[in-house]
Amino acid sequence: MNISSLLTPEETRNMQNALRQNHDVFAWAHYDMKGIHPSITSHRLNVFPTARPIQQKVRRFHSDRQKIIQNEIDKLLEAGFISEVDYPDWLANVVVVPKKEGKWRVCVDYTNLNNACPKDSFPLPRIDQIVDSTAGQGMLSFLDAFSEYHQIPMSPADEEKTAFITPHGLYCYKVMSFGLKNAGATYQRLITKIFKPLVSRTVEVYIDDIVVKSKTREEHVLHLQEVFQFLRKYGMKLNPSKCAFGVSAGKFLGFMVSQRGIEVSPDQVKAIMETPPPRSKKELQRLTGKLVALGRFIARFTDELRPFFLAIRKAGANGWTNSCQSALEKIKHCLMQPPILSSPLPEEKLYMYLAVSEWAISAVLFRYPSPKE
Repeated sequence: MNISSLLTPEETRNMQNALRQNHDVFAWAHYDMKGIHPSITSHRLNVFPTARPIQQKVRRFHSDRQKIIQNEIDKLLEAGFISEVDYPDWLANVVVVPKKEGKWRVCVDYTNLNNACPKDSFPLPRIDQIVDSTAGQGMLSFLDAFSEYHQIPMSPADEEKTAFITPHGLYCYKVMSFGLKNAGATYQRLITKIFKPLVSRTVEVYIDDIVVKSKTREEHVLHLQEVFQFLRKYGMKLNPSKCAFGVSAGKFLGFMVSQRGIEVSPDQVKAIMETPPPRSKKELQRLTGKLVALGRFIARFTDELRPFFLAIRKAGANGWTNSCQSALEKIKHCLMQPPILSSPLPEEKLYMYLAVSEWAISAVLFRYPSPKE
């Protein structure tokens, strides 16, 4: 397990003891993971009654890809996540996509099945609000569930609808698959139910991102004990190799959070710095989306991005102008030393800077250094 090396000897001992006492909430292999009981939750597809089942045409794979697919199928069968199926009405193809470091991921193309399912409108938390409430804490722990979605069972009536074809046979999922529509909503509903008494107080959750927070270092182990109790009650297992305990800072939902406040993730800055001028409307929209995600760290953000919005209206690459390039360079310069966003201290004097233009109105609260500084 990953425990912060910056803890004091006493804090380290307390953390290690807490983790040893709760070793049963961790899964070391798939056979340690019994899964969430169906009485608590299961994933239902809720296919439209008028939808016609579709069987996709079989895709052919090179022998190397067939080996990758077979290895994945063997793992899923051993874990009990899938089973063989005969005469399914719905049938989808597998897709092999590249991952980092030369590895491969085997997915299922559920496009047709997903189109036949209504959207689950269960609300997701606002990222900016939960990131704000995570910053400024004395100690944090980041938790990761073991095979997150696979801990949730499929509704028995919908298992065969998830059928997929491989070069070696037909299979269907007995647990929730990553490619299914509304899988994220089902997971968020479960995780909200599990941690409802703790959310906003000592825990923040966004689908499979879980962070335990404590204002003071002394109470963090107690907060972890509470979290472990709820995990044990519902039967959810954590992945020990992907958890980090007792840290002072970490990456959460794309931002770096610490006791100092909220900072831009170096990965986000790197992505902007290495982005070449867009050559199509799609590339321009992708770049604009990256910049919008960092808007709160860019002064007069709306004004700065005006050239990008105007360029999108003019159909992409042909609309990329000198003003767009100039704005991009200015934003890159700003992100070289981005500000740290932090909550105000009690009775601290704050100053508001208000900017008004024909395009937008923006404001920012900031603190001035004292006269001595």
